[in-house]
Amino acid sequence: MEKIIPRRLPAIDMTATGRQIERLRRTAGISVRELQAFFGFSTPQAIYKWQRGDALPTLDNITILARILNVRIEDIIVYKEGV
Repeated sequence: MEKIIPRRLPAIDMTATGRQIERLRRTAGISVRELQAFFGFSTPQAIYKWQRGDALPTLDNITILARILNVRIEDIIVYKEGV
């Protein structure tokens, strides 16, 4: 059986995903401080890093974020093609 390897694999666009997180948060009417409280973070820095695209939420946190924002995980993550 021949193995099929895709020529182009999708990769997460961190900057676009960060903008998407911020847009979805604002649309939901949730402040950064409220998200901080939901996650139990001592400071809001992680949320700001997500929104800038400097870091991505862990799988656990992105699952929780999707629930908080009432969206699917697929609605949060933005991919760039051709990597």
